[in-house]
Amino acid sequence: MDRIRIVGGNQLNGIIPISGAKNAALPLMIASLLTSDTLTLENVPHLADVELLLRILGNHGVDVSVNGRRETQNGMYSRTIHFTCRTIADTTAPYDLVSKMRASFWVIGPLLAREGKARVSLPGGCAIGTRPVDLFIEGLTALGATMDIDAGYINATAPKGGLIGAHYTFPKVSVGATHVMMMAAVLARGTTVIGNAAREPEVVDLANCMIAMGAKITGAGTSTITIEGVTSLSGARHRVLPDRIETGTYAMAVAMTGGDVTLAGTDITLLDTAVSAIRRAGAELIAVDNGIRVIGHGNDIRPVDIVTEPFPGFPTDLQAQFMGLMTRADGVAHVTETIFENRFMHVQELARLGARITLSGQTARIEGVKRLRGAPVMATDLRASVSLVIAGLAAEGETLVNRVYHLDRGFERLEEKLTRCGAVVERISD
Repeated sequence: MDRIRIVGGNQLNGIIPISGAKNAALPLMIASLLTSDTLTLENVPHLADVELLLRILGNHGVDVSVNGRRETQNGMYSRTIHFTCRTIADTTAPYDLVSKMRASFWVIGPLLAREGKARVSLPGGCAIGTRPVDLFIEGLTALGATMDIDAGYINATAPKGGLIGAHYTFPKVSVGATHVMMMAAVLARGTTVIGNAAREPEVVDLANCMIAMGAKITGAGTSTITIEGVTSLSGARHRVLPDRIETGTYAMAVAMTGGDVTLAGTDITLLDTAVSAIRRAGAELIAVDNGIRVIGHGNDIRPVDIVTEPFPGFPTDLQAQFMGLMTRADGVAHVTETIFENRFMHVQELARLGARITLSGQTARIEGVKRLRGAPVMATDLRASVSLVIAGLAAEGETLVNRVYHLDRGFERLEEKLTRCGAVVERISD
């Protein structure tokens, strides 16, 4: 099993290219099930989750053509994938595939919209929380679907003539459920109004793509999304937006180690709340042409309290990384997690590096220390794993991050990007 070896203490200087967003690419890829024409996606990241979803879509009858990675300016890679689903080959999403990646459950929306039926495995447990599918079921039921759970599968059936537009308000904000209801509603008869919708940029990206395919959607990016159903969608060409989580992660790495790095191919407006928190911690973040310049001062980190919230609040996917940054702050910081109940598993691993963190319910109290010291640590999930990388970059000596397959799910070419900026990072394959 691969490990990441880090020798800390080096500042980061140079350019880090930001990849396309995993959290946008996955629903965009699933949207290819909505049309018999070709959907072409540009800027698709090369990640384990993306490769798995390609296999899952193939199971449903999607033909995939991948253009090879092409290096562009600033060391960035451009990868274009063409998706064509002339006919749906199978409306069943089996457990052995859905259990490997929760987002694959989202195929239930377009399968139900296009074929009028779907049999999709329940996704099972998750390391960072329960993540129930109740909201998905309620939203699709509002569109007229009949939902039956049997032997670990959801059997969904649309009424004769297809799904029917409806007004539905989610009892709580859910990005995944918003994605699924949008994809189901674009082919429904009549108008659908989604209340308390997720406002994340990835939701807007999916809406923009489906609009290019012929969907009639307004209000994406607000809490109310209105969709007028159409009889069919066409193909389109769409570019996946930059990964705001990768952007924030590398910005925090620079803030913690010190240095001067340009994050190329991203947009500072994608994460206003996180940018504000990193600035308050003492780093400079400056919008530049096609990117963000980050200047960190390393030993001058100020404590900042944050609370994770749905967009436009502080992203839960940056919570672990920000906690890593706060371990070196000059004072006490508090991090409160409101999205996932079990997303503090990285605390014990950060403590192995010398961090002083105490937990009280969903709040972590971080007492900054003058130095961290390298040690073997274990990655527990995607975001926790990269928080250990950030801490290792600032720690004295050698840090070994085990179970790095989590990193491969969400960070493209991490070792290469950091090494180009002066970090000592290498992958060790046993």
